[in-house]
Amino acid sequence: MPGFSLHQPRGREFTGGDLLAQSLKHLGVEVAFGLHGGHLDAFLMGCEAVGIRLVDTRHETVAVQAAEGYARMSNKPAVCFVTANSGFSNGLPGLATAYGDRSPILCITSSPPTRDTENNSLQGSIDQVVAARPVTKFAHRVIAPEECPRLVSHALRVAHSGAPGPVLLDFPIDILFSPINPKLISWGSINSPPSYPPAPHVEAVEAAANFLANAKRPVIITGTGSRSPLARGDLFKLAESFNIPVFNTSKFATYNPKSNMLANGTAGSLAKLPFAQLARPDLVVLLGARTGMFLGGRSSAIIPEDCRLVHVDCDGSDIGRTLPVDLGIVSDAGTFTSALWKRLEGNFQGQIDVPWVQAVLNLASSESPFEKEPEETTSGSLHPYHAVKNLVSAIKPGSIIVLDGGEASAWVGDIAWKCQPSLVITATGYLGFLGNGFGYSLGLAIAAPQRKVINIQGDGSAGFHFMELDTYKRFNLNIVTVVVNNSRWGMSINGQDLVYGAQNPARPISSLSSGTEYDVVAAGLQNAATKLARIADIKRTVSCLQSQPGPSCVNLIVDHKPIHPITSAMVGLTDDPNYVVVPYYDNIPRAHYKL
Repeated sequence: MPGFSLHQPRGREFTGGDLLAQSLKHLGVEVAFGLHGGHLDAFLMGCEAVGIRLVDTRHETVAVQAAEGYARMSNKPAVCFVTANSGFSNGLPGLATAYGDRSPILCITSSPPTRDTENNSLQGSIDQVVAARPVTKFAHRVIAPEECPRLVSHALRVAHSGAPGPVLLDFPIDILFSPINPKLISWGSINSPPSYPPAPHVEAVEAAANFLANAKRPVIITGTGSRSPLARGDLFKLAESFNIPVFNTSKFATYNPKSNMLANGTAGSLAKLPFAQLARPDLVVLLGARTGMFLGGRSSAIIPEDCRLVHVDCDGSDIGRTLPVDLGIVSDAGTFTSALWKRLEGNFQGQIDVPWVQAVLNLASSESPFEKEPEETTSGSLHPYHAVKNLVSAIKPGSIIVLDGGEASAWVGDIAWKCQPSLVITATGYLGFLGNGFGYSLGLAIAAPQRKVINIQGDGSAGFHFMELDTYKRFNLNIVTVVVNNSRWGMSINGQDLVYGAQNPARPISSLSSGTEYDVVAAGLQNAATKLARIADIKRTVSCLQSQPGPSCVNLIVDHKPIHPITSAMVGLTDDPNYVVVPYYDNIPRAHYKL
């Protein structure tokens, strides 16, 4: 086929595994993350033959999540592989998070030979396609090796079209090991150029321009859907030309390019406006960002009830899902910002309240309420705010920060912008899935080897995939893993404290071992490692670790008090006796009034 030439591997037959690998290579795949299984050997040999880099992990969930991290950083096709049934089952949580967080990845798996279906064969109990369908956009079993090019190109198109998400292709082992008949190869759309993204209707652009022209206090909130260079470029031209402040969500915050209209804090800062005696926005434009947990749910804490709401998203079904919108626009974020810029350039008669804009942009720069508290708590442990403040001050500008865990990630997320990172990702995502940060950090480090990746973990989340520090060392990746260690499930125990109070001292299953030496384990995995329990040591030590090539680990010992404000906000205590407190969600009215 023109544009696609088959490469005969030296010394062996050309198999379905080779055709699969060469199809991926032709489509721009450079890296694949996974864990070995004999079912996949023909495919792995094919990758080796055509130069697809194989990055093997210690757990399949991490492999899938590494592909997620890679996709977010590189904008290149992201691929992972997991072996039949056992590997697939371990990888399923990764597919679930990718589905929840709209990550466009392709997962390759294998299964027993087609003739051994329902035969109690090795690793053949679960129908992987059926199991994967609820957490993928597309899941399919390939039953002829010659169909590889057509189905691979189709799967990647599905992954990137509309609302992005994971796709899965299951290749029975006989399909991967069988020789190919070149005359039967089905090429499909493998040589077709990528499709153009959805563009906004001309009337929608006009309506958005009118909303901006009539707004005094507009803000733009961006999400993962607006991370493309096109979207960011035109977005900041709009923002700077017309004095519109831009906020990232806490889920995905990019600080590059730097702009005087890009707020330091995330959109959560907007909840501070009433406390700062500042008016709230009268127009909110959600650009590739979804309503829900990262934007205050239905509480109106971030998006006021009485503002106009414009929601731009590539998936029309997400518009109006949580909040009523005044204007819904189904469009790629980049094509929308480009169209809006062309509409407004040289023709904007706005009435923006510029002093208000500057006050809003300065919200995150206000002094923390914890700043004047002692650096050590009454228990003698480090105050978590002061510990992470010193940690953040030592992080090199341009680094990538990955936040994992509950309160640990919240303490860092409040002030992460101060070290001028290029990107901050909250790895727990919409599923609240702990441990994702290890895979995300791996994928990000492979995609951007020139940057330092700072993998922030609570000691709870660290327990999920700490063995991946072995992977970091094998590939000599520039990842600093920081365990913010309070010997607790911090958000859990503090949530119990808030709900049940001192009158009920029971705190079921919310404590961890105070004797766990994460630095010792990390050193055993050949990472440079240290324990920090004094404020005076933090900056110097973290700076030193970053100056060294390869992975490292910091065991940062802190107190579990004070309670972080995000925990208090999420628990949602109220004195109103007619509401039932439902921790971490909106409170619900009682079925009957309390007497």
